[in-house]
Amino acid sequence: MTETNNARKIAFATFVRRALDDARATRAWSGTEVSRRTGVSRQTINRWVRGDWASDPEAERVVAFCEGLGLNPAAAFGALGWDRTAPAAADPVTPEMDPDVAALLRRLVDPGVSDAEKFHIRETIRYLAYRPSLPVDVRNRRKQAG
Repeated sequence: MTETNNARKIAFATFVRRALDDARATRAWSGTEVSRRTGVSRQTINRWVRGDWASDPEAERVVAFCEGLGLNPAAAFGALGWDRTAPAAADPVTPEMDPDVAALLRRLVDPGVSDAEKFHIRETIRYLAYRPSLPVDVRNRRKQAG
């Protein structure tokens, strides 16, 4: 293994480890939860943390991992030494936050709100975020029937 390849593995392992630590600290996600939300298997994530890979990680998996954790994939690509010549992508314009979502976020950080209520808010959000979408034709039938 070349010195450069070893440095890339260490840099990427450090990036992944920090992302996992942040997910545990800020979101209380376990490794299983990170895997579920990113679509990257725990085995793959563990290999990345150990630097135990013979060929580069698949770009699609790296992007899925980053997007699932709300990270910019360019940081991971930088750790891997990919695409150094490309110009930095402009940060996308963040859409305005829905007022109801902003109200929920305020309640989640409000020290006056009980932990039990915060738990129920998070569970409801998780349920809504990951439930299957209704087929388009079902939505249209409801509008026609109403």
